[in-house]
Amino acid sequence: MGYDMGKPVKKVRFRVFRYDPEKDDRPHYSEYTLEAWKGMSVLDALNEIKAEQDPTLSWRQSCRMGVCGSCAMVINGKPALACQTQVLKLDTDVITIEPLKSFPVIKDLTPDLQNLFRHHTHVKPYIIRRNEEELTEENPTEEFLQSPEELEAFLQFSYCIKCGACVSACPVSQSDPEFYGPQALAQAFRYISDTRDEGEEIRYAIVDNPQGCWRCHFAQSCTFVCPKGVDPAMAIQYLKRDLVLMSVGMKKEKKRAQKAPLGAPTDRVPEKYVPPEFTIAKPE
Repeated sequence: MGYDMGKPVKKVRFRVFRYDPEKDDRPHYSEYTLEAWKGMSVLDALNEIKAEQDPTLSWRQSCRMGVCGSCAMVINGKPALACQTQVLKLDTDVITIEPLKSFPVIKDLTPDLQNLFRHHTHVKPYIIRRNEEELTEENPTEEFLQSPEELEAFLQFSYCIKCGACVSACPVSQSDPEFYGPQALAQAFRYISDTRDEGEEIRYAIVDNPQGCWRCHFAQSCTFVCPKGVDPAMAIQYLKRDLVLMSVGMKKEKKRAQKAPLGAPTDRVPEKYVPPEFTIAKPE
């Protein structure tokens, strides 16, 4: 089985972290040499190594399109998605690949992400309503209305794919596994900022502790490595700001999303909205 997508450009040596906790006393590195072609990603390279040189190599992957976050790993010292990192654009003859920091290793490049999801779950990453019946499938109610400006307040934080790159880059997470970490804290702010949500008091109480937002030292490495452009460092500072304002009684009351009138059409185009001109042939 081959992955040749074109004429080889140059030879590249891959230093790959190897460790099986059930068999190995300590981690080590295995080296493989490949002919890199234009457009080859690090994930392509790993697949070629496994297919043609070493079938024992282990890592995690799924979509191969930068959506699922499964293939996050440390590439030349920086957490990144292997499927989005092109070999030739690294501009080096030697590429070192390691598992994400801050997490135990299951095998080779496969980290155990249970702690990531434990912290993520802890901040209640879902819409909370005071009237719980509003969200039940048995008794659905009207749609919650939200303006484009209200969506913009939390939109970037909703792009998180839970790859773990930000946690791997965070120096606090590497030294303290009980720190909630940038991923979970950013998601806490994402739901606090959502006008449809009414659980901000619950989440503020969760993050307002020594393992919550106050543990962040604002290194900003989490933001630097995020493959989806999320800014967890900013979200954490906003959480701190809100808690300080609450403590002195200066926090503005959150605006609540209104519900559409029962039976009202919600797909009507606003009168002021003018659709853009077609940039290709207009469909018949």
